[in-house]
Amino acid sequence: MATDTRLLDWLLDSDPALRWQVERDLAGAPPEVWQATRSRVATEGHGAELLAHQDEDGQWDGGAYFPAGYFGSPESEQPGQPWTATTWSLEDLREWGVDAAALAGTADKLAANSRWEYDDLPYWGGEIDVCINAFTLANGAWLGADVSDLVAWFPAHRLQDGGWNCEAEEGNSTRSSFHSTLNALREMLAYEQITADPSLREARHGGEEYLLERRLLRRATTGEPVGAFIAQFVHPHRWRYSALTALDYFRAAALLDETPPDPRLEDAVEVIRQARQPDGTWLQGTPLAGRTWFDIDVPEGEASRWLTLSGTRVLDWWDAAR
Repeated sequence: MATDTRLLDWLLDSDPALRWQVERDLAGAPPEVWQATRSRVATEGHGAELLAHQDEDGQWDGGAYFPAGYFGSPESEQPGQPWTATTWSLEDLREWGVDAAALAGTADKLAANSRWEYDDLPYWGGEIDVCINAFTLANGAWLGADVSDLVAWFPAHRLQDGGWNCEAEEGNSTRSSFHSTLNALREMLAYEQITADPSLREARHGGEEYLLERRLLRRATTGEPVGAFIAQFVHPHRWRYSALTALDYFRAAALLDETPPDPRLEDAVEVIRQARQPDGTWLQGTPLAGRTWFDIDVPEGEASRWLTLSGTRVLDWWDAAR
């Protein structure tokens, strides 16, 4: 279904990091148009502002996953965590579409200067947390770092039920997590999109099956909803799972794999559809606690352009296939 003109105009009236995706995914703009908008992300708006916060040593806020001096500080006693350190900043810049050339030399600087807070491990080798390793895999591929050890890590650390769990490496769980599995899938997909290397495809498809067997929503044991978080949409979602984030992933994966939507997505699609407002928008949920460099989206309860982009392109993709 074509996007309403007023809604499309509202979505296009946005930061280049969002606008180029609206042009590509909803407006049907030719590549030269959305690519020109994408090229502006590094020099205007959110992208330029975040690039300006990069430290001379290649990091952001002095740390890999947390800011320098975070542990033991008063901030560490507050809810959530800061979203200002290197990994989160790279995640934003990559997902906004910043060209890796805008970060020339960053991969080498991080190899020389950045260590994980866990065991002081070198940055591009990752550590033991599957979500951290997933972010590092995709960001490394984007910046041209050697992430071959992480490519091997993901198939080796899949759990018996098919997915991943950030608690597994510490021995705290033997069952997969919706959150961890989706983070692994999203970043493995990004790795393949960036590199055209299909070596993680089998593991990715296996992780997809873990979520599909559960209809993206339900416990395998009881069929009950896995948690209220499935219908709590927020941008930026950082690490957190929702039906919307999962469906946005499955859309992107299907486009890469050239496959139709899996029928088992239908229940999750209806969750998305029910959350759509009469004017075609989706409302911002409760932002994840923690300090940020600056606001990326609107306050809670207001119509979110980012969520509306995701929700609209998911429903357009699903409805077109039906």
